[in-house]
Amino acid sequence: MRKIKKLALALVLGGMCTAMQAQDFNQYFENKTLRLDYIFGGNASQQYILLDELVRYPSWAGRQHHLSENALRGNGQIHLYDEATDQLIYTTSFSTLFQEWLSTEEASTTTKSFENVFLVPFPKQKTRIEVVLFDEKGNEKNKLVHVVQPHDILIHDKGGQEVTPHEYIHRAKDNAKAINVVLMAEGYTSEEMGQFMESARLSVGEIFKHKPFDQFGDNFNFIAVQSASLDSGVSVPRAGEWKKTAVESNFDTFYSERYLTTNRLKKVHDLLAGIPYEHIIILANTNVYGGGGIYNSYTLTTTGHKDFKPVVVHEFGHSFAGLADEYFYEQDVLSDFISNQTEPWEQNITTLKDFDSKWKKQLKKGTPVPTPIEQAKKYPLGVYEGLPGNGIYKGAMECRMRTNQYDKFCVVCQNAIERLIHFYID
Repeated sequence: MRKIKKLALALVLGGMCTAMQAQDFNQYFENKTLRLDYIFGGNASQQYILLDELVRYPSWAGRQHHLSENALRGNGQIHLYDEATDQLIYTTSFSTLFQEWLSTEEASTTTKSFENVFLVPFPKQKTRIEVVLFDEKGNEKNKLVHVVQPHDILIHDKGGQEVTPHEYIHRAKDNAKAINVVLMAEGYTSEEMGQFMESARLSVGEIFKHKPFDQFGDNFNFIAVQSASLDSGVSVPRAGEWKKTAVESNFDTFYSERYLTTNRLKKVHDLLAGIPYEHIIILANTNVYGGGGIYNSYTLTTTGHKDFKPVVVHEFGHSFAGLADEYFYEQDVLSDFISNQTEPWEQNITTLKDFDSKWKKQLKKGTPVPTPIEQAKKYPLGVYEGLPGNGIYKGAMECRMRTNQYDKFCVVCQNAIERLIHFYID
């Protein structure tokens, strides 16, 4: 069964990823991290990408294979080219809070800036870096090109001495090939770190209860980072509450009450400097319901609400696997960022523009496409429209990416997560 899955993975990645010659990590990179700090700014009509700072970490905690491939397109990508040969030597994909904001009404009248931080392996030679943002149709919209000299004296070294206290709460079998995930404390004072550690352990346990994560415990490191806050709790602007917390998160993002995010990404990554990490979960000390998850950026969720455990898994589905929400409503923040004229890159939704690249081959013979909701019992895996007339379809009526009450990912999401895990570990 595993051989069949690996063959399927290879075929999928062949269509999803940039087909490039395999790169030797040690030929182009040191065992260190180059942290790229940018400011993304602008408004709905004009955007800018500005280089802010270059930072060096003492080790690299990401993949050392599939260097010139992306498992998912994302809403943006970073490409590293060896300047001497013009060869693509590394790429990664991402989404940003800035791009979400561009789809809001505020962006049509206001200009704002957002911090963004990305981690890439530290190059040995002069390297050209391209940062590309895509529009809702997947077309290149904005681009920044700059060159990095590895011996630049203005590259800021961090993480060598003062490292935030941290503890491994789950270890991979082979640390050299592990997927490294940190869980950060937000709104926990030094006296409340025991509560944070309990929430961190509960989060990891809940993730491993879900297929396919339960099959890959040997491939993950989960590290609890005790980033203390001066104040207990998090900021709630609508109540006039502004707290002094580790990463300065707040509710009411884009004036949506339950959307909890942070725009202080440099602060997030400064607190993580010197700790091996690639994926970030931020646990916020409040009983107010809410959270957010941004692909290859972070998950942020609250720990005091009764639905804490399903929410942390749902948001990790966003930030780790790039899964889309499977609930739909008229004023969705991202409603304008999915075009039904093209096939979305998220693996658990389709506009039927390129359904062959999604779960079409997994459908039971005779399944109607689209599938009427009244036939959901007959076709547990189908093609169900999110809202009448919106032209965006999902594979199942129930899924962890739709509701807190359903206790598992649907088959489409499970397969997408498993493909991504294999991309990292194989």
